[in-house]
Amino acid sequence: MTAITPDSPLVLPSELRTRLDRAVAQVNSVVLGKAGQVNHAFVSLIAGGHLLIEDLPGVGKTTLAHALAATLDLSFQRVQFTSDLLPSDIIGVSIFERDGQRFEFHPGPLFAQLVLADEINRATPKTQSALLEAMAEQQVTVDGRTHALPAPFFVVATQNPLDLAGTYPLPDSQLDRFMLRISLDYPSREAERELLTSTNRQELIATLAACMNAADIQALRQFVGNVVASPALIDYLQALIGATRSHADVRIGLSPRAGLALLAAARAQALLHGRGYVLPEDVQAVFVPVTAHRLTLGGGGQRDRVAVARELLAGVAVR
Repeated sequence: MTAITPDSPLVLPSELRTRLDRAVAQVNSVVLGKAGQVNHAFVSLIAGGHLLIEDLPGVGKTTLAHALAATLDLSFQRVQFTSDLLPSDIIGVSIFERDGQRFEFHPGPLFAQLVLADEINRATPKTQSALLEAMAEQQVTVDGRTHALPAPFFVVATQNPLDLAGTYPLPDSQLDRFMLRISLDYPSREAERELLTSTNRQELIATLAACMNAADIQALRQFVGNVVASPALIDYLQALIGATRSHADVRIGLSPRAGLALLAAARAQALLHGRGYVLPEDVQAVFVPVTAHRLTLGGGGQRDRVAVARELLAGVAVR
């Protein structure tokens, strides 16, 4: 099956294409040996979503966020989530100004273009919800006044899958706010050796030159909507979604919103690879990180969500 004829024109101007390729290459030069995960980070960014990284400490989660911010010339804030963090600590607060005799809103760290929410599962559900509401609405409301968040607004959240003491795991309804969930895993032997023998990553990030800017990202997000998904491609995507709702180990399959996220991610994947049309390979490349965390498994088994998502992908043929 092909999504559209191979002679379809590319949707990106050559200058923007060059800047995007340079940006991806630069982030890969910092986060070594993780081309797939870097690709998924860019997919989430240009598709207008948010990214959840679930992995052990020290594998490069923070480095990836810093490298993205520096490469894309985005304002950056890192928030360390803790059990005593309040919603106002991230959103901001209105303070009475004596001189003006009025309340003035003082924005919190959420008012950055790229926000690293470190160890999000250590904050209370109330604070988690404040962040996730801002992610969904692209705005916050304080004392009855609405404040728009900067554009683009991209959240990279992290959580440790093993150290669960004193944590508040995100419920499925809130996990759904993240377009993709990925893991970085340990580096390969070659990548780790280069890390051990080359420049410190923090020092390297400090030397990075911006390859793109906020206007470029906004333009890419508009182009994503122009990437063509043929009727045959939509048939394949619907077959995958339907399979999640009938699998024996899945209690709750993908929602329509999850299907829209899968299509948007597939379009972004196609755009990253220089095409103005979606192929089944694009859907397959993003299916697991888009869908695994959205699946609710039955209570009787010990299956892993990622394993089930891979099984679902393998079980639906391309026609």
